Amino acid sequence: MNMDSCIICNKIIPLLKLLAEENRLKILTFLQKKSCCVCELEKFALSQSLISHHLADLRKAGLVVCQKNGKWCHYSLTEKGQKVIKILEDII
Repeated sequence: MNMDSCIICNKIIPLLKLLAEENRLKILTFLQKKSCCVCELEKFALSQSLISHHLADLRKAGLVVCQKNGKWCHYSLTEKGQKVIKILEDII
């Protein structure tokens, strides 16, 4: 394996691990349709704290962004998040 392959793997593996969690993937696909706050994602039958944890992981990966609106924080996909969803849709 050459150095370029190692660098690519070091970036892809964490992203694939992140996307392998079913609830994070559900959140991403939901955000593809519209931005929303954590309370709107509770329909996934997860606690608000677990949803917030998943959103924090997705934000750290650069897939979602949080925009403060008063006391509410609305989450939406970043351009990178949109590209990831598009790639996943293209391969299925």
